[in-house]
Amino acid sequence: MDTLQGTRACVFDAYGTLFDVHSAVDRHSERIGTAAAEVSVLWRSKQLQYTWLRSLMGRYTDFWQVTGDALDYALETHGLTDPSLREDLMQAYLDLACYPEVPAVLAQLQDRGIACAILSNGSPAMLAAAVDNAGLAGAFAAVLSVDEIGIYKPDPQVYRLAVERLQLAPEEISFQSSNAWDAVGAAAFGLQVVWVNRFGQRSERLGVCPDRELATLASLPEMLG
Repeated sequence: MDTLQGTRACVFDAYGTLFDVHSAVDRHSERIGTAAAEVSVLWRSKQLQYTWLRSLMGRYTDFWQVTGDALDYALETHGLTDPSLREDLMQAYLDLACYPEVPAVLAQLQDRGIACAILSNGSPAMLAAAVDNAGLAGAFAAVLSVDEIGIYKPDPQVYRLAVERLQLAPEEISFQSSNAWDAVGAAAFGLQVVWVNRFGQRSERLGVCPDRELATLASLPEMLG
């Protein structure tokens, strides 16, 4: 395997990379019915769209609000009006399932002295809940939220936050994301980037590419040499 050299820290995107964003709807799929998968995809799509649009408009609000607004759009689109369903889905977003390989990968990196951190659009409260509920407390040297700067990925300020907080050069940080647009944003900033292409998507056409591509995080420790 072609390894990345000089990595002193691994920084992970949270939603879609460490945590399965569709597990919230999966938990309540019987209540939603046959539209469950469509609701989940639309919820996620609108959630991301709203972060990009709010950044462009200069109208930041935290990710909890954005997530709720996106859910409202998805539920209304599918004619789902039960307030208790909305509340249960929002609470489920605080307790997303982590991908099965994640705990072992983080432990291996820690054993090798590689610092691990999260860099996410999520609000501090959302990230704390996700990490704790997944049993990953203590696995991260830092959990960094865009709330600190008031703008969403892929703005370069977000990736700079990791460099400043970890006090490392960009090339000493390996950034992992399952979101192709996020991976490209980090690569454009200058981080070493591993795109975790969980769903076999095509590469984005944005003039910059991640350094490596994996199907899951399982082989990340090996890739770091």
